[in-house]
Amino acid sequence: MRLLRTPEDRFADLPDFAFAPKYTDLADPHGGLIRVGYVEAGPVDGPPVLLLHGEPSWSYLYRRMLPVLADAGLRAIAPDLVGFGRSDKPAEIVDHSYARHVEWVRRFAFDDLDLQNVTLVGQDWGGLLGLRLVAEHPGRFAGVVAANTGLPTGDTDMPAVWHKFRETVENAQVLDVGRSVQAGCRTELSEEVRAAYDAPFPNEMYKAGPRAMPGLVPTRPDDPASEANRAAWRTLTDLDVPLLCAFSDGDPITGAMGPILQRRMKGAAGLDHPTIEGAGHFLQEDAGEVLAEHVARFVRR
Repeated sequence: MRLLRTPEDRFADLPDFAFAPKYTDLADPHGGLIRVGYVEAGPVDGPPVLLLHGEPSWSYLYRRMLPVLADAGLRAIAPDLVGFGRSDKPAEIVDHSYARHVEWVRRFAFDDLDLQNVTLVGQDWGGLLGLRLVAEHPGRFAGVVAANTGLPTGDTDMPAVWHKFRETVENAQVLDVGRSVQAGCRTELSEEVRAAYDAPFPNEMYKAGPRAMPGLVPTRPDDPASEANRAAWRTLTDLDVPLLCAFSDGDPITGAMGPILQRRMKGAAGLDHPTIEGAGHFLQEDAGEVLAEHVARFVRR
């Protein structure tokens, strides 16, 4: 597996992102050592919160949430998925699979950082990966915050807007990452912020991850990830780990999943699930401080 690494100067002077980068190397049977970049804020002995981003963003998405969580005494950790942000980027689309991404996050969180009693915050692919980890390693988790995400099995179809997004990503000669993030926001992003989302990808060679992810979402019952996700559903629906749904009021992609999670997940029972108003799919951009306050209260409940 050929790996690409974004030059560090691409990340210089990004707006509102003065967090010092950290790195760890994952041992991968296919790619050797894969460097994963991450940022964190808050006391190292505080309750850990694992902030997982989705497609096509990176840890920059959590820049407004990290200080709020740190001020609440939490250790907030935001890694870049392999293929995104400061993390190494497998150069071919075929290098990416749902199972590999689950394993890469598992190695980062458990083998390298050895996180215990962690609260997951998962949005978009951050939930698709994180919910699998919760189901497969429930003893590691103290709670889950599901924010504009889900766990598709391919047994029901994705919404039409998602199919349109997938077609756009697959067919674009030049994939405009900043524009994709803007399309999922209610607020208008500055040129500098859009450029920050583009920063990890100097050219099209670096974009195998963002191009691959839509095709990894299970859309048919016999998808390679379908059975593992069904097994995760069976575990999660009877799991006592508290699960808070903090969805926005303006996400056409995952909005329908919020009530389903609240209804089906045992850990969601009896909790006051907030709706984040005035926010789109990337609610961390539109209302990051508000979401962070809900996360902090949930952890400190």
